[in-house]
Amino acid sequence: MGEDQLERFGSYVVVRELGAGGMGTVYLARSRGGRLLAVKVARPELAADTAFRARFRAEVDAARKVGGFHTAQVVDADPDGEPPWLATAYVPGPTLAHLIAAEEHMAEGELRQLGAALAEALQAVHGCGLVHRDLKPGNIIMAPDGPRVLDFGIARAIESTRLTMTGHAFGTPGYLAPEQAEGWEVTGAADVFALGAVLVAAAGGSAFGEGTPMMLMYRSVHTEADLSPVPESICGIVGACLEKDPARRPTTEQLLDAFTGVVDASHLPTLVVPPPTLVAPPTEDGPGKAQELPPEDAEFFQAEDDERAMVIDGHGVEIRLVGLNGISIDFPWNEIASIGHTLKDASLQCTLFIECTDDVPYDCTLTAPDDVTYDRWARHLLDVLNHYCE
Repeated sequence: MGEDQLERFGSYVVVRELGAGGMGTVYLARSRGGRLLAVKVARPELAADTAFRARFRAEVDAARKVGGFHTAQVVDADPDGEPPWLATAYVPGPTLAHLIAAEEHMAEGELRQLGAALAEALQAVHGCGLVHRDLKPGNIIMAPDGPRVLDFGIARAIESTRLTMTGHAFGTPGYLAPEQAEGWEVTGAADVFALGAVLVAAAGGSAFGEGTPMMLMYRSVHTEADLSPVPESICGIVGACLEKDPARRPTTEQLLDAFTGVVDASHLPTLVVPPPTLVAPPTEDGPGKAQELPPEDAEFFQAEDDERAMVIDGHGVEIRLVGLNGISIDFPWNEIASIGHTLKDASLQCTLFIECTDDVPYDCTLTAPDDVTYDRWARHLLDVLNHYCE
């Protein structure tokens, strides 16, 4: 069969079916330039529902804002198509469901990494006005660069509440929050509930056991989750995710704090930064005094300990050796490929990746003399890096 005879959605040629579910079918497709995509096509009976199309259109608009760092980048969509479809970048890798089926259960460190990655992904999703509403192992791709949350097929824009079908439970029993099972209003807290159930599954268990969909939904509303496979050190936070009352579940920021609280060399802690109080640059009269500056003036950062100092400004990054006059290393912005940073144990570590043949990193670690200084570094650094590295 020639390519002109193959099934197409837009300009994308279907290669094969990847899977099917209650909302539609997902196909592996290829763009005209040869790139692989995942095309999600709505079921005919849903496509005939004008309310579904309105929700789908709102979801596509919101999903474009999430980006592809934690999810699969939205490439194209046709909410008005017959049927409506959505094309995203194809992310290679097994699903978490596949790993669980192969009995590749995760140990504590891996569960912490997974929990932090999913919390960060949900934070990005919720920040764009979306609720996923079907987070489960089958919708999590264990990509080479970390877990990706896929399938926004039944996600909806938070602000589009008027388009929500009341009395209908969308999602997957066993991961459905109680408010979803009962057909009530759904917020991002429902995704946090699902995250807890996902972690139980990744640990080798099942939060609400086995049974029919109706039985699983009943248990999610009326019985406590089985946390017995979850390591004791994270059992509390996983149990909090699975609280019946949405208001009692942790936020995504609290989840990041909980899962990255243990130092793990394979996963750098994520810092939740308080509102910034920025420091003005030094003047000719001496060191600058701390003063309140608006975020748009986040153009200067300075940190110093007994051995070295680091300055970040419009020129780039300067590393100075304290006590050795004239010895410094300047990295202008056009030579810096990226900057990584870690704040932990009263220390700040910045890693500069310099654009050269080997892309060799340069590390600078500073130790704060006291808690007040450390807190100031923590408040200022991310805002300054965001200002220059967007």
